[in-house]
Amino acid sequence: MDLEGSITFCYRQEDFSNILLQEINEYQSKVIYNQSEFNLRCEWGPQGVAELAPISDVVVIVDVLSFSTCVEIATNNGAIIFPYAIRDESVIDYAKSVRAELASYRQRWTTTGYSLSPKSVVQIPAGTRLVLPSPNGSFLTLHTGNTPTLAGCLRNCQAVAQFAQKYGDKIAVIPAGERWKDDGSLRPASEDLIGAGAILSYLYGSLSPEAEVAVATFQAFQQDLPGYLKKCSSGKELIEKGFESDVELSAACNVSDCVPLFTDNAYVNYRLQG
Repeated sequence: MDLEGSITFCYRQEDFSNILLQEINEYQSKVIYNQSEFNLRCEWGPQGVAELAPISDVVVIVDVLSFSTCVEIATNNGAIIFPYAIRDESVIDYAKSVRAELASYRQRWTTTGYSLSPKSVVQIPAGTRLVLPSPNGSFLTLHTGNTPTLAGCLRNCQAVAQFAQKYGDKIAVIPAGERWKDDGSLRPASEDLIGAGAILSYLYGSLSPEAEVAVATFQAFQQDLPGYLKKCSSGKELIEKGFESDVELSAACNVSDCVPLFTDNAYVNYRLQG
């Protein structure tokens, strides 16, 4: 081998080593963060969905205040809820395209329409098609790919857990969290961790440490969920704006057997399928 050939060979060896090292690092990262050695997994927000959804049999989105609670109440009444992740004018055209009404995304509740306020959908008629914009619950729902997706909250925690296990034993529960107003980064929300723990407490299988923390958090506060939700940051924010009834509706635990299933771009009560 001449000098030029030797140099080329060395470069190829170095390239191969770099590629191999990169693949090893990526593999180790996935193994570390995807909780794959456990059947029951729990991780926050968009990164949680990205890590857990591809390797799980089903994903449960938990956004207690208020997306998941709204979806549960509305679909329990027979409504069809279309999530939409972006809160801008494009949602108007989307609502028209799916022949649906549009929930307010500038105000949580008005006397003339629907919104992210659970109170606003308590009397929603069966068959209503409603687009529900949300930067958290909707966004996560629309990024679970082909993995079956359910909306879970405190109200339907046992029903969702039992239904989820019909898909298999690898279950990802995603507490949505909120967004900091200054930079849009994830703000872990205690009410979502409690909601995730409520669902996980009814599941059977090996819990990841993250899932165990969620269950322990739920168990620590389950005796006074309304009191705690009213004192947590998200609850105080809603109460200050005049929406204490939303917190009370969201704090009701295990009062519904409705399981919102995401299918054909919308959440529906699974019992109404077929």
